[in-house]
Amino acid sequence: MRKELEERLIDFSILIFEISKSVDKEYFGNYLINQLLRSTASAALNYGEAQSAETKKDFIHKIGVVLKELRESDVNLKILKKAKIIEEGDKMHKALDESHQLVSIFYRTVQTARKKQ
Repeated sequence: MRKELEERLIDFSILIFEISKSVDKEYFGNYLINQLLRSTASAALNYGEAQSAETKKDFIHKIGVVLKELRESDVNLKILKKAKIIEEGDKMHKALDESHQLVSIFYRTVQTARKKQ
């Protein structure tokens, strides 16, 4: 399960990179897509770091950071869509769907870990 989640986070980050290639590089679009690239990559990188957490508390904190970055990515995608900076298409639909699923998974992960603490 851990490897599968890691792969999903990596694939999500790469999907966003692919989408970023089609974004008009005007100021607002450039600002948002650069932030989106950072937050999706950060989620994957922090998940990797969480795998070597030293304590349960450390794990919860690091998984919480993953959730925070994923929520930021989700809102960013919604802004990009609503502002029509990224056109509707298969990749955008896939990115929004994966973003929602990952937020849900990591929200539940944080909740479960806190209950077990």
